Amino acid sequence: MIIIAYEYIDPLWQPLPDPQAWGLEIDHWVLDVQAARPQLRYWLQRLSPGYWLLQQLSALGQTVVEVSDRLRQLEAAGITVIALAEGYVSDRPPSGDQLLFLWDQVKQQLHQQTLCHSHARNRLKRRPPPGRAPYGYRRGKEHYVIDRGAAVVVKDFVEHFLLYGSLSAAVRFIADTHHKRISVATGRRWLTHPVYRGHLYYQGKTVIPHTHAPLIAPDEAAQVDRLLRRQRSLPRRSASAPHPLAGLVICGECQQRFGRTQVQPYRQPSQYAYLRPLHCPFSPKCRSIPYDAALAAVIDQIGKRLPPAIAQLCLPLPTLTTQMEAIDRQLQQLTELERQGLLDAETAQLRRYKLAGERARIEAQQAQLPPSNLLQLAVTLGQPQFWYQLSAAEQRFYLREFLRAIEVTSRAPQPWSVHLRFIWELPTGSAS
Repeated sequence: MIIIAYEYIDPLWQPLPDPQAWGLEIDHWVLDVQAARPQLRYWLQRLSPGYWLLQQLSALGQTVVEVSDRLRQLEAAGITVIALAEGYVSDRPPSGDQLLFLWDQVKQQLHQQTLCHSHARNRLKRRPPPGRAPYGYRRGKEHYVIDRGAAVVVKDFVEHFLLYGSLSAAVRFIADTHHKRISVATGRRWLTHPVYRGHLYYQGKTVIPHTHAPLIAPDEAAQVDRLLRRQRSLPRRSASAPHPLAGLVICGECQQRFGRTQVQPYRQPSQYAYLRPLHCPFSPKCRSIPYDAALAAVIDQIGKRLPPAIAQLCLPLPTLTTQMEAIDRQLQQLTELERQGLLDAETAQLRRYKLAGERARIEAQQAQLPPSNLLQLAVTLGQPQFWYQLSAAEQRFYLREFLRAIEVTSRAPQPWSVHLRFIWELPTGSAS
């Protein structure tokens, strides 16, 4: 007796199944990828007693009537039909309520498949997924359209975060200025979700790029990603502290962090700030150092070390650009194959959809690379007068762009000193 394993998939949204999952006992593995099910029709004309194995009864047709007719045709030919999902075996047919429940399951499966097929077609046409539009957008006929009233809130939130580097402060800012109250988690989603960068995001895994107008520009998105990544290594309060060296200064010997303390001397109108070790294990403890003098020493070292360090920095080869060019060539080939009639429109559309997802992934990686004008930027940052013209928030932004840590050595009797560790240098204690 012949054992046949039959499967039907919709290639728009279902992956290709593995025939090995059925085991070695089957004689034929039959797969249909077209709604007309030509393979099923072929085998229905050549029926002989045996076994037919199905994942679901709904694989036999597009409607309940079609499934019922083909199931009856198989059973009339002396074939035992086994459907794994429903636990159906034609030798032991259900009756009464079980039969009603079985066909209700088939009906639900067919309805779910119809929905998934419709959603997949919308993805191929680069249309938004079902549901409400994200805050800042409204649904248009074919894509998201910017809601100008709400988009201002999102843009002000992003600008405030880029300037001050604090999610909670940005949340409070839009609550005060726009009377829009959101949670910190919602604010983080505004910063990181692809939809605010002009991309569609399907099923939590596929990104289709450049489908609508972005609220966060590409250069701003890259800055947001770098800032969030740097903040993961900083103490929570240091991430949004107002002074430039917040969270960066550590002891060069014990690696404990330094904190900023501000005092006002007796009968003096001005305040005095200094850096002191927070949890120094030595006795006597490392000395405190003047804050302004430490900042000046950092700026002086940046002027001396940053330009030559960047000049010697070996940036990655332009492999990402090469990969994007290869994808662009494939897209051009698809158009040519479709024009020549060698590729049907649906297959070409599905391939474009997959290539668009690959291109979006490469663009996201490319956005994390240093800017193309890095050497010119290093020359500007190497000029001390540039730093003294910046505000404290701007100084903090640039310092976190290039510095992993600022190591301070302040053990008596030697004079204190600072040493810069750039982000491309290995952390202390790492293998080279």
